[in-house]
Amino acid sequence: MTNNTEGRACKKIVFVSMTNMMGGAENVLHMLAKTQDSPIVFIKQLLHSTIRTEVSKVKYLTRGPMFLGFVKVIAGVYEFRNDHILFSTHPYLNAWLGVLKRLGYINSALIVRECSCVFTRYSGLKKLSYQFAYRLGYSGADLVICQTVTMRNQLLHFNKFLNGRKVVVQGNPVDLERMSRNEPNLISEQFSDGNFICSAGRLISIKGFHVLIQAFSKIASEYKHLKLLILGSGEEDSKLSRQIRDSGLEGQVFLLGHIENPFPFYAKARACVVSSIKEGFPNVLLEMMALNPRVVTTLCAGGIDLIPSVIKCNVNDIEALANAIRTALDESNELTLEASKAYIKDRTPETYVGSFLAKLN
Repeated sequence: MTNNTEGRACKKIVFVSMTNMMGGAENVLHMLAKTQDSPIVFIKQLLHSTIRTEVSKVKYLTRGPMFLGFVKVIAGVYEFRNDHILFSTHPYLNAWLGVLKRLGYINSALIVRECSCVFTRYSGLKKLSYQFAYRLGYSGADLVICQTVTMRNQLLHFNKFLNGRKVVVQGNPVDLERMSRNEPNLISEQFSDGNFICSAGRLISIKGFHVLIQAFSKIASEYKHLKLLILGSGEEDSKLSRQIRDSGLEGQVFLLGHIENPFPFYAKARACVVSSIKEGFPNVLLEMMALNPRVVTTLCAGGIDLIPSVIKCNVNDIEALANAIRTALDESNELTLEASKAYIKDRTPETYVGSFLAKLN
């Protein structure tokens, strides 16, 4: 007779994502799907995708409005509704799958991962819409994964109906194997000398790039040949470009757009910076820590204050961020990768999957 643990472990995991546009949450799902050779279902297919799918089975539900994709989820997960484990990581999608689970349409196990602290990040109607969605669907999940203790505490505070035993903390995975395939030739000749600071993420206000540019302007005259490279694309592209022009930083600050393999930039940079204002937990921070001993980060998420090997400063503080970057650039500070690697060594995708399967049981 097969026990419950063995039965759950042999079930196929299916990952469900909002879009095929690479962001922190999508990156985690794609990483796990590739590791497990699992199917991945994208609710909406974006034609200019930044994800290169490397999994055996991919299903796209729509190229039209997201609402239509949510309707098509019903048919899209039909073949997986029994004897599988569904894993998703966007609040509205998590809630919708939870509703289908509560209605009995989905009989497979449902694991949902929190990608952000939405109840402290948003306000007004946006916050109300999340409260409604969580109330409607989250009790249908078999397991809710939070990235940090802070995230779990906030989730339970704002959703007292949730069973705390089903809400667990598990730090983000890091694909160290992929990052080890460093390709310095991918960096253009313009930046090959490595005399640059590197930051990365979607160009949205919550990432704090406008603060980073202001902080860089404070030190630009001290490091005349130093450049700031920001990797990523998003809605604030034109706004940040205008800020760079208005600050007289053209030729020193560069918006490079989406870079499929940012790891050579992290490794080559004199320092890496996470300037976010609010995060669930920035996976880019872990990636930078794996490749560069000189990493600056704002205290934008719970748990960052406990990381011993990075230079920290308060969020939304231009002077503090500028001083933290100065500290990172000071070569008299003996910073090594050893502490960072010790912090992330047990965060492989395989370990992550094994951990949440154990918690599900």
